[in-house]
Amino acid sequence: MSEEQPPSVGTADYEDVTEWWLDAEAEEAMLAAQTECTFIWANKEGWPVGVIMSFIWREGRFWLTASGQRARIAAVRRDPRVCIVVTSTGAAGVPRRQTVTYKGICNLHDDDETKAWFYPELAAALHPDEEMQGHFTQFLDSPRRVILEVEPTQRISFDGTKQSAATAAWIEDTR
Repeated sequence: MSEEQPPSVGTADYEDVTEWWLDAEAEEAMLAAQTECTFIWANKEGWPVGVIMSFIWREGRFWLTASGQRARIAAVRRDPRVCIVVTSTGAAGVPRRQTVTYKGICNLHDDDETKAWFYPELAAALHPDEEMQGHFTQFLDSPRRVILEVEPTQRISFDGTKQSAATAAWIEDTR
C-alpha cells in the first residue's frame, strides 16, 4: 500500500484546502435552493451558541425571523456580530458537500413594510402549497416577532466536488 496521500491542488495532502473554494455561481445556486442555515451568536458569557433556522437569501443578505423574547434576539441587541453556516445538504438541484460560512452584522426589523414582503417570501420558500403559504404568513405575523437581516462581511467556502475531482485525478495519476 502506498504511503502517498491524495493532494489538494498543487500539494500532496489535504492540509491546504483553500483552492477548493465555492465559486460565485455555485454559491448563488446553493443559497437560492437552500432554506436552512445555522445561525450563531455570542451569549452573555461570550460563548458561541447556534441554532438551525429557516432563511431566505435576498439582495446579498440573509433574512430570518424569530420571536423577540428569544435569547438570540437579546444577544444580537447586545452584539450584532453573528455567523451563518449554510450547507448544500438537503437542497434540491445543487451538488452535495458545498458549504459557506459567513461572518456578518445582524440588524433587527419589526416594521410593517419589512414584514409585508418578508413573511410571504419566507412562506413561499418553505411551503409549495399556496394555501399553506397563507396560513404560515398569518402564523408568522405575531406581536413579538422580529426579522433578522444579516449582511455578510466575510466568507469561508468549500466545494467538495472540487476535492473529489482532485482526488480522482490524483488516483488516476498514481496508477
